[in-house]
Amino acid sequence: MNPTINTAAHRSLAFGTKVKVTNRNNGRSVVVRINDRGPFIRGRVLDLSRAAASNIGMVSTGTAKVCYEVIG
Repeated sequence: MNPTINTAAHRSLAFGTKVKVTNRNNGRSVVVRINDRGPFIRGRVLDLSRAAASNIGMVSTGTAKVCYEVIG
């Protein structure tokens, strides 16, 4: 996973799938491309790159409650 571009890991979505991720705490959104598998920690659905996490304001907290929508 490249930390400088908007990418994410998901356990089952196909590689290349575009997903809109919205931080539920502040309403900020980012579109990411699935390019990895994971996360493998119970209760987590997506693992965002540092760039994507920064765009939605969750770098300092490390985790956040998000909504996601497959867009392509």
